[in-house]
Amino acid sequence: MGEAFKPGCRPPVAVNKAETDEKPVLQAQENANASERRETMVKVGKPAPDFTLNAFHKGEFKQYSLSEFKGKWVLLCFYPGDFTFV
Repeated sequence: MGEAFKPGCRPPVAVNKAETDEKPVLQAQENANASERRETMVKVGKPAPDFTLNAFHKGEFKQYSLSEFKGKWVLLCFYPGDFTFV
């Protein structure tokens, strides 16, 4: 449970002209799918949609998916990314 990974900053990826020409098409596709995304919003009393996130657990960074905890009680607590603890 939880896949370890090495965190860190990565240099920006070079973008060629062909990729930048496709951005309007990608944006249009994202806008077309916006209504589908709204349907997966969290609703009180309903199961949460599956998601994957990075977490710091037991001294190392790991990647977790909500589906790993299916059938178990889960408490999710989100706080600012600057590691200011709640």
